[in-house]
Amino acid sequence: MSTVSCILLTVLAIAALMFVIWFFRQKKFGRCPLCAMKKIAVPRKATVNLDEFEDYCAPLKKPVMGWSSWNTFMQRIDEDIILEAADAMVKSGLHDAGYEYINVDDCWQSTLRDINGRLQADFSTFPSGIPALVKQVNEKGLKLGLYTSNGELTCEDLPASLGREDSDAATLAEWGCEFFKYDFCHNKLDSGIAPAIERLDFSAYGEKPFLSITPDDVSCFGMARQIKDKRLKSGKAIGYLSHGAGKISFKVNAERAGEYVLSVNYRKRKVRKPPYLLVKIGSKFFEVLFPAANAFTPIGRAQTIIELEEGENEIEISNPIVNRSDAAFLQYLRMGKALKKASEGKKPIVFSICEWGFNRPYLWGAKAGNMWRTTPDIRDKWSSIRWIYSHNIKLWKYASAGHYNDPDMLEVGNGDLTDEENRSHFSLWCMMAAPLVLGNDIRKFVDENGAPIKDNRTLQIVTNKELIAIDGDALAKPAKRVKRGGADIIARPLENGDIALCFFNKRGGKKKVAFNLTSLKGDDYFGIKSATAFEGCELWSGEKVRGNTIAATVPKHSVKVYRIKVK
Repeated sequence: MSTVSCILLTVLAIAALMFVIWFFRQKKFGRCPLCAMKKIAVPRKATVNLDEFEDYCAPLKKPVMGWSSWNTFMQRIDEDIILEAADAMVKSGLHDAGYEYINVDDCWQSTLRDINGRLQADFSTFPSGIPALVKQVNEKGLKLGLYTSNGELTCEDLPASLGREDSDAATLAEWGCEFFKYDFCHNKLDSGIAPAIERLDFSAYGEKPFLSITPDDVSCFGMARQIKDKRLKSGKAIGYLSHGAGKISFKVNAERAGEYVLSVNYRKRKVRKPPYLLVKIGSKFFEVLFPAANAFTPIGRAQTIIELEEGENEIEISNPIVNRSDAAFLQYLRMGKALKKASEGKKPIVFSICEWGFNRPYLWGAKAGNMWRTTPDIRDKWSSIRWIYSHNIKLWKYASAGHYNDPDMLEVGNGDLTDEENRSHFSLWCMMAAPLVLGNDIRKFVDENGAPIKDNRTLQIVTNKELIAIDGDALAKPAKRVKRGGADIIARPLENGDIALCFFNKRGGKKKVAFNLTSLKGDDYFGIKSATAFEGCELWSGEKVRGNTIAATVPKHSVKVYRIKVK
């Protein structure tokens, strides 16, 4: 046998031995090793039962329209720039066209939280503070949005909100924030590992437990079961709750409705990631977040606040996290719940999930927020816009009224994009029912006297009323691709029975495109089975069209967009 073969066999033998050791350690600690391996078979698709969760997002009638500081200014922002942008939004006519949010992206906050652990604005660049900024923006008839990250720091390494969701949501609501972008930098996802539970104690604030639940008091489902552990005083615990393997159920009687303290007494293990548990009481969910354990002693205790109804409460406990998508969903849902609770009696806060599409947020985003990024960051390059379009157009079935696929901010007017590319970019976002958040320097839309520069081509593009009406159509059905090629054909149904049709020439050179509208009659998505005639116009040129077939020559990187009346 060759030396290489011997080395290879040795490596394989060591790997096999390590796997066997890991496998039996999982069983010893009350975890299901095969369940832990499910994330290999289902790497990104959420496995949790989404139907069990309430919708926590704020009411939203149409996709957000506004402006964000990031694409143009990045970290170089201050309150003067934000107020100048707000002035420009009003004076340029953008507000009249429907734009209403002024969103302050990363770098608005200080590295220091206040004495109570609350977020603070940067003392130099935002010396007036956020409440004063909100007031000034509101006085212009606009709404202010803010940003942090679902991580230990933001993307620019400033204070973020992971683990501080309730406090930061309360701060945003108190300040009067009406839009919140929640990024994904410096994230640490919760673990699919559940601890072995020795005892569950229920108590009112400041009182001793009125009830203790032991392994003998629960019903076990799935692989959940009692396990023996000599280091525990009772000698036993409930295990096999990890990675969705099983759950336990029991009943608790409460003398009154209200908040209570749940203390989980568990067997500490030295693990790479802290354990996690989800507690279901009726239709409500509560999380138990455990600290990292050094395991110097065998017993640990973690607490969470739960809500009980007067009388009997059915309680279920599990860890449903199988993969990263499950963990990402539960974390964004946590912030969604915090925003909803904090904004009760105050202004609703639109929740923008900026998870970059890695964990398929379009499958679960509607449960947690109003809009969700479907891709990594956009760039002011045609290749970026085309790539984002090609991914986002496939996700039409996941959007609905109040819940929108977000292909990121608009780069219209930025970089070296041509007028045709800018029109295409804007048109495609409108066809896909996407949020319209401008990323250019909108101060350039007004002259030194504060008057709109009406011949500014970028301003003309982003204020096209017909396209904006399609974007915000109340039916909220995004375009789907009905023909793919060098020139794509996409279409979407509109509330009044009209059809929006777009020819998109993705490549170089002119393309002759023709489409027979009667082919849409066989697709229930468009709802035009009884159509007998079609007429309409092209929304950039005003050209009138009539008949079953629409034909056009589309220039390089350009679009033709039609609103078709169906008879």
